[in-house]
Amino acid sequence: MAEARHVLVVEDEALAALAIEDYLIDCGFRVSVAGDGIAALERFDRDPADLVVTDLRMPRMDGRSLIRELRRRRPTLPIVVMTGFVAFLPGEDDLTGADWMPLEVLRKPVSPTEMLAAMERVARG
Repeated sequence: MAEARHVLVVEDEALAALAIEDYLIDCGFRVSVAGDGIAALERFDRDPADLVVTDLRMPRMDGRSLIRELRRRRPTLPIVVMTGFVAFLPGEDDLTGADWMPLEVLRKPVSPTEMLAAMERVARG
């Protein structure tokens, strides 16, 4: 049996994080959750993830800074961004430049199937 892919979910809204975690576990992933970018980096350094799903607006360290730090550690780490802010959608922000790939940005609210499809796309590179 193959080991489950490890997903790090970074979301400061506890109920949203729990819902995402439960869904991904049901889909067969191993999941870690962090409430902000600093906690996410600490978890990533202890137990590197295969893929990250993150919000952008969070306390202590936002998603943009988190992505920069994760890219320093692993430049090709697949990342899915969930945001409720239109200004951060693809084509309108530097997150979509070649240095940020593989990355996909989704507008909240995100359906579980939409998130899973985005995860599969970025995982393929």
